[in-house]
Amino acid sequence: MTQFGYTAMGEQTPARQLITDLVAAEAAGFDFSVTSDHYFPWLEEQGHSPNAWAVLGAAAQATERLPLMTFVTCPTFRYHPAVVAQQAATVGVLSGGRFTLGLGAGENLNEHITGVGWPAARVRHERLEEAVEIIRQLFAGEYVSYQGRHFQVERAKLYDLPDQAPPVGIAVSGPDSIRLAADHADAMITVEPDGDLVRRFGKQGGAGKPVYGQLAVCYGRDEKAARRRARELWRWALPGWHVMAELPDPRSFDAASQHVTEDDIAALVPCGPDTGQYVKAVREYVQAGFTHVALVQVGAEHQHDFIDWSARELLPALREL
Repeated sequence: MTQFGYTAMGEQTPARQLITDLVAAEAAGFDFSVTSDHYFPWLEEQGHSPNAWAVLGAAAQATERLPLMTFVTCPTFRYHPAVVAQQAATVGVLSGGRFTLGLGAGENLNEHITGVGWPAARVRHERLEEAVEIIRQLFAGEYVSYQGRHFQVERAKLYDLPDQAPPVGIAVSGPDSIRLAADHADAMITVEPDGDLVRRFGKQGGAGKPVYGQLAVCYGRDEKAARRRARELWRWALPGWHVMAELPDPRSFDAASQHVTEDDIAALVPCGPDTGQYVKAVREYVQAGFTHVALVQVGAEHQHDFIDWSARELLPALREL
C-alpha cells in the first residue's frame, strides 16, 4: 500500500514553524515526512532556508512516530560525505531509528557557495558515488580511510550510531543516476510520476525497494487565490530538472520563470478545495509504482489549513486508492 507523506519545505517556512508543522502532520496521520536541505530558497518570494540538520534534530525530539527523511542532501560540495554520515547517524539516534538519508547530486543553487565551481553532470555523479561509498563504510562503525578520485578520508570513525544504519535513498533523473541508485541505494527518489524510471530502476537491481515521489499542491478554499499563490511561489519548477540543477541563485529562477502563467502552474500543481483533483494527481504516482508520495503544500501560512484538511478529507480519500 502506498504511504503518503508531509513535506517540511525550508525554502518557504521559518525554522520554528517547520517543527510545529511536523508535529501537526504527525497528529494528522501522515505516514512519513521529508525535509528539504537548501542553502537558498528557489525564489526571493519564498524567503527562508534554515539549516535542515538543525531542524531535523529538533523534529526528532518533538515528534514520536513520524519517519524523517532528507529530500535531498547533496553530500559532495557544501558538505563532505564524512560529515553527512555523522549528521545522519546522529539524527538516526535522536529519532530512535526513524531517519532515512535521501541523497542527490545537488543543484548549483545550493552548492556554488563553496566556490569550487559546478562541474558537468557526469562528474557530479562520480562524486555522489564516492560519497555514498564513504557514508556506507562509516555507518558500519569502523575506522575508515578512503582514497578516491574526488574525496579522501583519513581514519574517520562514527561513535554514535543508531541500532541499524539509516537507509539511503538516491534521487534519479536519468540512466546514470538510475544505475547509481540501483547499485548503492535502499530506495529511489524522483519528483515526477515517471513509470519508466521506476521500471528501469527495478530491472537494474532495485526491484522491491521503496520508490519515493513528491507532488506540489496548493490547497485553499478559494481556488483563484490558490492559483495566484502557486504561480507566485512555485513558478520556479516549470523549466524542469535539467534547468533547475544549473541556475545559480533565486534571481536566475525569477528571470527563467517570468512568463509562467497561472494556467501553466495549475497544470502541474492541484489548486483549490476539490479533493478529487488531488486524488487524481496522486493516482498517477500510485499507478507508476511509487510506494511513497510526499505532498508539499505551497505557502507557509497555509500549512495548518492543509494539514487539518488532509486529516479530515485528503488522507482518507488517498488511502482508498
